[in-house]
Amino acid sequence: MVSVRSVVDRVGPTLLHAVSVPGACPAVADVVIAEPGVSTSVSAGDLVLGVATADVADAVALVAHSAERKAAAVLLKPPLATKPPVRRAAKAAEIALVEVRAATAWAQLVWLLRTVLDADDPVEEGDPGSGDLFRLADVVASVVDAPVTIEDTNSRVLAYSARQDLTDPARVSTIMGRRIPDDVLARFRSRGVFRELSRGRQTVFVPAQRDGTLPRLIVPIRMGGELLGSMWAVVTGPVPEERAAAFADTAPVVALHLLRWRAHADTRRRASAELLRGLLDGKVGPRKAIAELELSDEPHRVVVVDTPGGDSTDGEGLRLALLERISQGIGRRPVATELGGLLYAVVPDGEGPGSWSELRTALAGLTARVGAGSPVPIADLTRSRTEAEETLGLVRAGLLEGNVGSYDGVWTALVLHRAATAAAGARIAELGPLEVLRAHDLANRTEYLDTLYEWLRFPGDPRAAAKALRIHPNTFRYRIRRLLELVPLDLEDPDVRLALITQLVALRWS
Repeated sequence: MVSVRSVVDRVGPTLLHAVSVPGACPAVADVVIAEPGVSTSVSAGDLVLGVATADVADAVALVAHSAERKAAAVLLKPPLATKPPVRRAAKAAEIALVEVRAATAWAQLVWLLRTVLDADDPVEEGDPGSGDLFRLADVVASVVDAPVTIEDTNSRVLAYSARQDLTDPARVSTIMGRRIPDDVLARFRSRGVFRELSRGRQTVFVPAQRDGTLPRLIVPIRMGGELLGSMWAVVTGPVPEERAAAFADTAPVVALHLLRWRAHADTRRRASAELLRGLLDGKVGPRKAIAELELSDEPHRVVVVDTPGGDSTDGEGLRLALLERISQGIGRRPVATELGGLLYAVVPDGEGPGSWSELRTALAGLTARVGAGSPVPIADLTRSRTEAEETLGLVRAGLLEGNVGSYDGVWTALVLHRAATAAAGARIAELGPLEVLRAHDLANRTEYLDTLYEWLRFPGDPRAAAKALRIHPNTFRYRIRRLLELVPLDLEDPDVRLALITQLVALRWS
């Protein structure tokens, strides 16, 4: 433990000034925030911060209460710390009195004080930025006197306070899912919450909602004009102006730690992306991938995502947004990277968090085109990558319904596509009378090739064939008569039908 004098010296004269420090002052153990008229839990060795101490009488009472509990010091802002009655009370009670510079934000001070007190503690394993954010969330919760979550610009929870005395289903769901649920997000968005945050407001108050969601006091987190995220406090009602201002004062401190966290996360992501590229190229072994990418030994799929816009600025921006979403917003953080203008992700198969099923649902509503390989052991991911790229080719060509396809679910399309590709290489469509129909369609804007294709797909069922073409059955029959007049074909001969369907598949699926 450190002394009060040592704490003041380490924080520095810019923020703190020791008004009086008795020789027998106890060592500092912790930092607490006190309010007049409230039974504050003060313990031996605490630094007691008079955040809302309004006058001399309140300050004297706080000094007496803190000394009775054997606290190490009372910290007050000017002019209270230097008022004679307060100084006399501190001297008589033999407790240290420290002045906090007027411009100092209480949250910043709390963070600095706890940093000093924790200086001798061992560094946590894992992500140090994440641990700092959780501790900082506890500090902010003390300042605003309410449970707090710290969230990024995608409404993903980065940290939350341990305090849980005031909660509702929306907060529980947010913490459990590590992001604001879509239905709750939609309600906040409809009330203009995110629009207000983007406009530079210091605080945004959201009243209670009919579904039981408690009021929220929200503070945007900015640095250099950039919105980094926001802090959400669950409150019982409107917050006093002084406490709301103190809550807003914490934003610059949180912003610094968000930047630190983001830099740490970016470093990890770049390292993971490089390792993933080696894994997909077959240059990294499965053991190393499982260990360093935190992959389980269950079957995984390679998922490849093609974003609209190509190499344009808009396309690059969308890829970055999707990479962020895939890397951090889906369940157990699938491993993802960018390669050749495409996004690649490796996800476990199945239905659980972070699985292909969850990612497929998240991507289905987007404009991006997606192909997934079949589930394979980690050692066979190069095969799953090849399958994913082939499936993406079908999606790009419009040969599948929707914007998402998986290799093991589109085998018929794959058979037709591969057969068509091979047949096209043999130039089989140039044989026989089919070229005459093709030339006629181009010259006269007719649709004889499509009509013949559907006739062969639905033999003996003109109604089904007409439905596929979205025309009346009588129109379909008329077209068949006209094309047979143009090119005499013996459609009763099974070999003729087989040859024609092979040629038409080559034209349509290659």
